[in-house]
Parts: sequence; structure tokens; C-alpha cells
Amino acid sequence: MSSINTTSSVGIIGCGWLGTPLAKALLEQNVDTFVTRSSTENLALLTEQGINGEVLLLPVETTETIEQLKQHRVFKQKSLVIAITPQFKQGRSDYGEKVMQLVNAAKYQGCVNRIILLSSTAVYNDLLGEVTEESILDFSADKVPILHQAEKAVLSFGDKSTSRKGYVLRLAGLVGPNRHPGKFLLNGRMIKSPEARVNLIHQQDAQGLIFSLLTTEVNSGIFNGVSQTHVSKKDYYQAAAKALSLPVPKFSDEQHSAGIRIVSGNKARQFLSYQFVYPDLLTWL
Repeated sequence: MSSINTTSSVGIIGCGWLGTPLAKALLEQNVDTFVTRSSTENLALLTEQGINGEVLLLPVETTETIEQLKQHRVFKQKSLVIAITPQFKQGRSDYGEKVMQLVNAAKYQGCVNRIILLSSTAVYNDLLGEVTEESILDFSADKVPILHQAEKAVLSFGDKSTSRKGYVLRLAGLVGPNRHPGKFLLNGRMIKSPEARVNLIHQQDAQGLIFSLLTTEVNSGIFNGVSQTHVSKKDYYQAAAKALSLPVPKFSDEQHSAGIRIVSGNKARQFLSYQFVYPDLLTWL
């Protein structure tokens, strides 16, 4: 994993399943780290682990709360990792607005010189075949314009004249501690589109790519975070079930090519010179 200059400082906005081990890794390198959570209860859990932070609720809607946001301590860090989730399954549609508010607050403080947005490969919704960071997006699904709005806000932060950098890391499906794919099968759910390909990344490799973006001199841009495992969902979930000694999973009879999508991670491997810890997520199972 890349070593970060200890004179630097990192803020993690939305320090959850991925942000917590990232914060711990930064602290182990003696990097000044400050985080946010949306509730005092969750923040207390981080404080118990020696992670310093404050509550931050988004979006802000009044003049008073906008001013409070601008003064939040997280924007006094040199680098920001935005790890909040879109919450589409909860019916939220304000993700783009939240990220725009964060970027504007970072510009106001003037301390932040690098922002990394943890986005999602869900932005490739309905695309076929191999997709890359340069693929033309299909905006017909509601979530794609929202994700794109958030990504544009962070990319606009990048400014060569001020040496500011903005990066988007489009993460594939996250697996790792407490997120073993086999556990998705415990409630007997049926796997749809069994011939579709899996696009996944292990927590440790997502963290490694974030470290690479915190240290790279590559100009602002978009990078996919995905392993090289692209077997069918049927093959993958059968292997996941076997690894946990679970019954053979149930698969729907639906067969169509629309689900055949492979997200390429070549750009991140090439430009960030990152070597995956878990390139083969079948072996990891």
C-alpha cells in the first residue's frame, strides 16, 4: 500500500464499512485523520476505536446550516474522501445535491487540495459488453443522472491553476469482512440473470486504490475499482455457497444478454500502478 506523507491530513466523510478500516490504516501511518458520521451513536463507535470525528448531516437546507457546513472541521484537511452512499434503496434522490454541497464547502475553506469521491459502477446501468471510464452513459435510469451529477461536482473541483485535484473512484460490488457473497444466499433468495458477469472488488483493494489516489500525481479523472474476476453469477454464487457449506443457490430461468457487462479496471492498474491483493475473488472465497 502506498505511503502517505505524514504532513498531510485526510478527512473521510461517511466513515462506515469502508471508511473505518481506511481511517485505521491512515492512523497507522501517522496521518492526521478526521471523519464524519451522520449520528452521534455511530460516531461514538469510532471514537472508541481511537478515530476522531464529528457529526455531519446532509443535505443542509437553510442559510444557517450552510454556514455551519462551511466551517466544519473536516474541510480543514488537505485531502477529502467522500464515502457517503446514495441510498437509492431507501428512496433517496439527493445524493448529487449532497456531494455538490461538500465540494462547495471545500472550495470555501481553501484548505482541501484533493477530493476523492467513492462512486459506483452502477453508473454503467444498462450498458453492454466491456465498459470503461470513457463509455457513454445511458441516462434513462433515474440513478445514473444522480451519480453523474455527483461525479461532475468532484471533477469540477480539479483545477490545474490551483493544483487542486478531483478524482472519482467507481467501485464495483464490495465484498470483504462481514460481506461474504455467500451470506446473500442465507434467506433463500433467487439469483436473477445467472449468466450475467460479476463485477466485484474486495474491501482491501478498494482501500488500496484510495491510498493510490491520495498519493498520485496523475491529473484529476475517473477510475474504475474492480477485480479481474468476471465469471458468471451462477458460477460465482455456487462457489460462494460451497465455501460456506450452504445449499446450492436457486437461479431464475431468465436468460438474456442484457446482463452481460464487464467493467474494465485496466486504467487504474496502469495509471495508478496498483497491484491487487485479491485479483481473483474465486480464490478469496
